[in-house]
Amino acid sequence: MAASILAGAVRTLSGILRPLNTLGFSVYQNCAKSVYLSSVLSTRQFSHVQMPAVSVAPRLITSTRNLTCGHTSVLSRLAPLLANVLRQPVRPVTYCSSQKGKRKTVKAVVYRFLRLHSGLWLRRKAGYKKKLWKKTAARKKRLREIVFCSKTQSKLLDKMTTSFWKRRNWYADDPYQKYHDRTNLKV
Repeated sequence: MAASILAGAVRTLSGILRPLNTLGFSVYQNCAKSVYLSSVLSTRQFSHVQMPAVSVAPRLITSTRNLTCGHTSVLSRLAPLLANVLRQPVRPVTYCSSQKGKRKTVKAVVYRFLRLHSGLWLRRKAGYKKKLWKKTAARKKRLREIVFCSKTQSKLLDKMTTSFWKRRNWYADDPYQKYHDRTNLKV
C-alpha cells in the first residue's frame, strides 16, 4: 500500500507528505486512545484522568521508535523511500536578476572549479582539506590532484555560469595553457 501511495504522489512534495501524515496520525491517534483507555481502567479515578493532547492540524510524525501500543510508525518503514524521493539536486541559479533582468552566475562554481577553453572543467578531489591528520601521506598526495569533471558535471556547470566565464583568457605563465585546446575531443 505504501508503494502505491508513493508511486501515485511523486509529482509534488505535498502530494507525498499529505497521505503519509494522515496515515501516521491515525496510527498515533489509535494508540493514544488505547493508552487513554488502559490508564482509565487501571487507575479507576475517572475525574482526574486527562486525554492526551492531540492537535487539530497534525504534524508529520518523524519518530522511528515504536509507539506505546506496539505499532511501528508508518514513517519508520517509509523513511528510506522518502529519503530518495525528497533528495533532489539544488542549483541556485538566478534566471532573472532584480537589477538588470539577466541571468546570474553561481559564485560557488567560480570559486571551486576552473573552466578550460575546450569546455572541460577542473576540480579538486573531495576532502582534500578535511581531517588531514588521519590520512596517510599517499592518500593526501592523491587528494591534492586536480581532476577533470565528467561530461554531465561539465554541462551542469556550464548552465550555472554566464558567457563571461566561458570566454578565452590569456594569462602569463599559465600552467594550464597546454590543456585549453584539445583535439579529437567530444564534449
